[in-house]
Formats: sequence, C-alpha cells, structure tokens
Amino acid sequence: MKRLSMLLPIFILQQFYINPAPAQPPVENSLLWEITGNGLSKPSYLYGTIHIICKKDFFVSDKLKKTFAASDKIYLEIDMDDPAMNMKMLQLSVLKGKKLSDFFSGSDYNKLNDFFRDTIKMPLTFLATMKPFVLFSIITLKMLPCQDQKSYEMAFVEMAKEQHKEVLGLETVEDQMQIFDDLPDSVQAQMIMRYVNEFNLQKEDFSKMVAEYKKQNLDSLYQQVTSSPDIQGSEKVLLFDRNARWIPQMESAMKESPTFFAVGAGHLAGDKGVINLLRQQGYTVKPVQ
Repeated sequence: MKRLSMLLPIFILQQFYINPAPAQPPVENSLLWEITGNGLSKPSYLYGTIHIICKKDFFVSDKLKKTFAASDKIYLEIDMDDPAMNMKMLQLSVLKGKKLSDFFSGSDYNKLNDFFRDTIKMPLTFLATMKPFVLFSIITLKMLPCQDQKSYEMAFVEMAKEQHKEVLGLETVEDQMQIFDDLPDSVQAQMIMRYVNEFNLQKEDFSKMVAEYKKQNLDSLYQQVTSSPDIQGSEKVLLFDRNARWIPQMESAMKESPTFFAVGAGHLAGDKGVINLLRQQGYTVKPVQ
C-alpha cells in the first residue's frame, strides 16, 4: 500500500499533461512563458510540464532555473508539498459500496486480470477495493521504457525547498479526485481496457509525445492528441472549467508577488487554454526564448 500511495499523485496529474480540445493553439512554441502587464509590478511565469518522464529525457534549462529563482512562490496544480497529500489520495482512492470487478464485464475483467499478472507483474486481487483510476496510474507507469523516472512537479518541490519558497496548489486533492468520481463507470472501464488492448500502441504514442515535448513543440503535441478518444465529451469538465477556475487565483497571486506556475502543458494551448485566458484578461503572455 505504501508503494501504491506513491503512484497516485503521478496518476492524478498524468491525465492533464496534454490538451485534446479542438481549439487553435498558440503560434509560438515554448514551455516557458512570461506574464506581464495589467498592473503587475514584476513578471510572473508559466511553465508546461509533462508529469512523468524517463530521467534521461528530463531537462531543466538555465532560463527555467532563472525564472524559478526570480519568483517568490510556486503554484502547481495541487500542493504536492503537503505532507498529508499521499494519505488523502489513498483514502479517496478506496471504493465504497462496490468492488473493482463491478466496473467491467466478466470477459473484460478476466482479460484485465491476465494483463496485470503477465505484464504488470502484480495480482489484480491486490487492487480489488481500489477505484479504477488506480489501475490506470499503474499501467501508465509501465508504459515508460525505463525504471528511472522523474516528475517535474516533484523536482519543483525540491527546488522550492532548497530556495525556501512556498508551494501552493491551484486546486485541492479533493477537487481532482471528484473529477474522476464524476466520470461514468463505463467511461472509466473503457479507458482502462483501451490501454490494455492497445498497450504497445499506447507506449509508442507516449514515446512520440515525449519527443515532441523535448522539442517544446506545443503545436505538434496538440495535433497528436486531438484524435485521442479518452476524454472526448468530457473536455469541459476535465479541462476548460479547470482552466477558467485557475485564472482568478493566478491573478490574485501575481498581484501579491512574482509567481511561478507549473501545470500540465496541455492546459497552456487552445482558445480556452491558460495562455489565451490570461491574454483575454489583459496580460501580455510571451514565450521565454
């Protein structure tokens, strides 16, 4: 269970690192953006992350380090510096009133059981009382072609500790958990079985995403995921509403002092993405080259 609790934060964020919404992405390609204007006395910064990546592909540029150091506080999607976060996630991940097998047909559950035994090397019975997204988190980690993995969010938490900066969250653990709880059982089951049935293809697609992420190519990332069926029909809840809720919090934080925001790269792009929403509020948002 200790190992499982360490997996959960990665999954919660993994769902949002790319934006599959059908909208026009920014013309400029960059992961790091400067926010100025609209009464701000000093610039703040916005960075797009990919939440889980092989250590060999992980990079933090000198410009990123400089902007991080110039900021007084750090905002992630959730406060990953909260010592109670893992326990909260674990408690919220337990099913109440049903079993994992209730989400799947008999044949799908048998296939899922075989997949966990043969590919994940973990008995499915161990997860019998856990919500479906826990399975998804474990499958996602198995997709990476490495054992040595890195998280940008956790790296930023460590950097913040070294520089004695406060880490805050744009939303709570409960907020993120509720999003998945509100998804129909059939949708959750379909997502998991798609990854089981297309595991090798999903691994290839993820490798392509990592390659484009390393190029900081938001346009290519956007195009790559628009065909993904995983959240079609749920874009408003999973992406648009969240982006909109973040803007007032970002404005309040930036007016107080220079702030470094790090969210999944997919939240940056599109007509309803964070970059465009900030511009609509009168801020100048430009890439840091």
